[in-house]
Amino acid sequence: MNEARQTVIILDFGGKYAQMVARQVREAQVYCEILPYQTRWEEIIRKKPKAIILSGGSLQTTENIPICDERVFKADVPTLAIGFGLQVMVKSLGGVVKTGASREFGPAELFIDEVQELFQGIDNKFMAFMDASSNIVSLPEGFKVLAHTDKTPFAAIGNGKNLYGVHFHPEERYTFYGNKILSNFLFNIAGCSRTWTTKAFIQEQVNLIKEKVGNKRAICALSGGVDSSVAALLVHKAIGDNLTCIFVNHGLLRKNEPESVIQTFKNKFNMNLIAVDASERFLNKLKGIIDPEKKRKIIGEEFIRVFEEEASKLGKIDFLVQGTVYPDVIESGTSSSGLVKSHHNVGGLPEDLAFELIEPLRELFKDEVRKIGLELGLSEELVYRHPFPGPGLAVRVLGEVTKEKLEILREADFIVTDEIKKAGIYRDLWQAFAILPGIQSVGVKGDTRTYKHTVAIRAILSEDGMTGDWAKLPYDLLDVISTRITSEVEGVNRVVYDITPKPPATIEWE
Repeated sequence: MNEARQTVIILDFGGKYAQMVARQVREAQVYCEILPYQTRWEEIIRKKPKAIILSGGSLQTTENIPICDERVFKADVPTLAIGFGLQVMVKSLGGVVKTGASREFGPAELFIDEVQELFQGIDNKFMAFMDASSNIVSLPEGFKVLAHTDKTPFAAIGNGKNLYGVHFHPEERYTFYGNKILSNFLFNIAGCSRTWTTKAFIQEQVNLIKEKVGNKRAICALSGGVDSSVAALLVHKAIGDNLTCIFVNHGLLRKNEPESVIQTFKNKFNMNLIAVDASERFLNKLKGIIDPEKKRKIIGEEFIRVFEEEASKLGKIDFLVQGTVYPDVIESGTSSSGLVKSHHNVGGLPEDLAFELIEPLRELFKDEVRKIGLELGLSEELVYRHPFPGPGLAVRVLGEVTKEKLEILREADFIVTDEIKKAGIYRDLWQAFAILPGIQSVGVKGDTRTYKHTVAIRAILSEDGMTGDWAKLPYDLLDVISTRITSEVEGVNRVVYDITPKPPATIEWE
């Protein structure tokens, strides 16, 4: 399988565009990797790329355009340059790029001048999301105009052989034929095949893990989240009982979650599972702690201590399984994208780690992980469960974490999820959950004055969690949620709804 895998290389010039392009390419069942734009040709060609794509970028200057290795354009590898990447290609090949008097950014009507391979099967005009911050004054030798807008004469160009560029973003949902344009490049121009499938990936990883582990033993910290669950199942498929999973219940999970994890992995999949109830231990460590970063640090360190204690009872272990996914690797810092956040399963491991890592999902985006999970037999309920922070409910209880506050939050959070599922919109949302802000306010119950907790509700629409908008939940749904929480959850007399997007806010409150 590994020999048959075809690879498209995406050179990342910053911003969100490289990941967006990668997701579209993967959805077309073609494997791709993102590399920083400065990557030398020797490293690129070592991966035997079937095609190369230059992403758009956030670096919008023209006097000092960052240039990738110019050998990219002199090879015979089919190459598509997008947005800012188009400026790079034109300048590298001897064309002229200058800052224009006006910038065309956003939806605009695109007119096709030359169908060629890139625009086959597409109307001669359609709406596209433009990103022309600079004007192409003259094209490199051998290129001609393929499309234009009223403001951008060189909206798409090509040499009729292997080099193409567009001044719009086919990966943006506002570009009407975006998927078709990328497919035309991948299949008509680059000659790619649809070999990136869930079944092929599973078989490839099973073979690699078997070869790597042999008869040795591995452990996995199983949280019950999608990533660790799928990673554990994939490794279990490869090495069976030579894998032992350790599930640490830190007492900060959602309602019924510990029972669900044990039922799924111990009973349904017959996996070696050690379940440790360390909830009192974690609560004691969190006494009096208010600062969210201190909470995270305490929970992370204590988790490692518990995990190490349990692992030490198992004898000789050679491998540690982690659910690292591709966005973890990208967000933990590349020279072009910068550090978004440090992930515990990428940059936080000790240098003297006693285990060799197995990260079978390292190449996958979240939606691909979910497809693998379904293929391996995980339930849709688990596979499509909303993302959950590593420190659990500790970062949704603002201020000191106590047993009483956790119980209040668990019940409120369960109601939010229950009603959103009943409304049939759970899978439409990236996340939806309750928060206990640590605010108490005056209320009335019967004829009695109350002074009780406020619960906040957060519901987010997003594709990858890097940006997001607040979900416009129906008023009647919010009404039902509020009524249930204030009626059924002891200690709550007020419910509020967070209507802040990310940015400026983060998804979590802490």
